[in-house]
Amino acid sequence: MMATFFRPSRSRTKILIEAGAFASDRHAVVAQLTWHGLDPATHLIELAPEAGADLVHIDAIRDCLRERGSEIALVLWPGIQFRTGQAFDLAAIAQAARAAGCRVGFDLAHAIGNLELALHDSEADFAVWCSYKYLNAGPGAIGGCFVHERHADDASLPRLAGWWGHELSTRFAMRPGFRPAHGAAGWAVSNPPIFAATPLLASLELFDEAGIERLRAKSVQLTGFLEFLIERLAPQVQIVTPRAPAERGCQLSLRIPGGAARGRRVFEWLGAHGAICDWREPDILRVAPAPLYNSFEDVFRFGELFARALEANP
Repeated sequence: MMATFFRPSRSRTKILIEAGAFASDRHAVVAQLTWHGLDPATHLIELAPEAGADLVHIDAIRDCLRERGSEIALVLWPGIQFRTGQAFDLAAIAQAARAAGCRVGFDLAHAIGNLELALHDSEADFAVWCSYKYLNAGPGAIGGCFVHERHADDASLPRLAGWWGHELSTRFAMRPGFRPAHGAAGWAVSNPPIFAATPLLASLELFDEAGIERLRAKSVQLTGFLEFLIERLAPQVQIVTPRAPAERGCQLSLRIPGGAARGRRVFEWLGAHGAICDWREPDILRVAPAPLYNSFEDVFRFGELFARALEANP
């Protein structure tokens, strides 16, 4: 996607991402900058929270785009920040980016299958995601992308053209000219790995049956119940994730008092007692009650187990 939508010009050479982005995302962005002969030290803008804060306010994003938008070729922002669990108003970010003349793409690795998304209405140029996480397809599974319909049939856009992106009706004519398929399919490079795609197909059928609207409604209740339990059973623990349901998915990021070493001990104790969470350096424990398969009883049992883990690891 960046091969198409990051096209630096004389005045616009920079990419805007969040500070502390997932490492592989940052690797890809840095690789694109260096591919174009640009120094990441000066052409990568990493927007950090205010001093002492964990979250990036939408006003800070708007201010950055107002002040530096004329330098920025591409805004690449997450749907949910992986470490803090903060969910962003994608339509507002896209509006601010486009007002500044920037292309805008979204990384939905932690938002797909987690939030209700309206990518077309948000006016994003593109979005990308993996499917191993909330879509349940497992590590190494096929990923996905969205391309806005205004680009759907624009054959003039540069891209990394591949066999599978050629229009189906003329693909086997074997002509030398590339004719992109309609929409996001025109950006495919090679055929999908069948054994990696099959688990995703099975999972998506379940999502269709359950409905993302109902899953999201249950998610809000599950995560709210988890928040309720932590506040009462472990009030000393800091909930980093925003408290407003609209600003988070099915994840609470917790900072345990006593430092990272204690937090890590709590994480490992939970795993040894059957509660599978996630540890993110330097000091965040991520707990994610997924509505497709977690129950309110699961959340209640976790709350009790979490309180025991804190007592067992002073």
